[in-house]
Amino acid sequence: MAPSKKKHATKQACVIPEGFAVLPLQFSPDSAARHSLYVKEHKVRAEKTSYRPLDRTLFVLNIPPYCSRSVIKDLFSQFGVVASVELRDVPGSSQESGPKLSKIFRPAAKQGFKVGYIVFESSSSVAAAKSHPHDEPLVVSTEQKPVKTGVQKWIQQYTKSIIHPDKLQQTVDSFMQDYDKRQEEEAERQRQEAEKQQEDEEGWVKVTRGHKGAKARPHSEAANQRTLQREARKKRKKELMNFYTWQHKNTQKEHIAELRRKFEEDKQRIALMRAQRKFKPY
Repeated sequence: MAPSKKKHATKQACVIPEGFAVLPLQFSPDSAARHSLYVKEHKVRAEKTSYRPLDRTLFVLNIPPYCSRSVIKDLFSQFGVVASVELRDVPGSSQESGPKLSKIFRPAAKQGFKVGYIVFESSSSVAAAKSHPHDEPLVVSTEQKPVKTGVQKWIQQYTKSIIHPDKLQQTVDSFMQDYDKRQEEEAERQRQEAEKQQEDEEGWVKVTRGHKGAKARPHSEAANQRTLQREARKKRKKELMNFYTWQHKNTQKEHIAELRRKFEEDKQRIALMRAQRKFKPY
């Protein structure tokens, strides 16, 4: 008899529409329930930032609440060296451009499922994560690196929420030093821009473009002289307007006095006519 040919089934990744690969997740080795992560390569051409390189960033959906940044980093380290892990409530652009705040001053993170951006050191790690077999789940909690849940997790969170006064003071001092340094750099930049202003022979001042909201202030002698002349013209115009206002009021007073004088003359004339019996109103 001819030897029977045995077919060896190759392990393949499970790919769903929209290009997502399914990664099975298991909380512990003896856990029967499984969770699914949906991953694909991060490709957003409009987002040009060094924090999420297009060829080394993995986009992950449906991350459960018990998976923190450190847990995600440990899970995906089997595919390669992980440079950074970013967890968000909803997908969005990177917000690493502003000053980095201490975790003491950050708002409390919302509990629930997250989306993640995992940046690897090598682009081959992204392909390895996408091609992971569907029947080999990633284990979250192991004996070497256990993940606390329930009451133990709450106790751990409460312990971390207590801030030592010395550490808080050190964080505040460090933040204020960085703030003062940024303010000094901004003042120095404005001073250098002011020095670049040049004046031509006719007294015009060339103003370079500054930052948004900054107002250019000429400091030349000719510009100061023109400013004084404008102020003098405004003052003379105001004095002239005040004179016209006084003249107008004086004219009104004279007109009222004239009306009163005529009224008194008419009263006397009527009284005289009444005395002579020549007043016939009807």
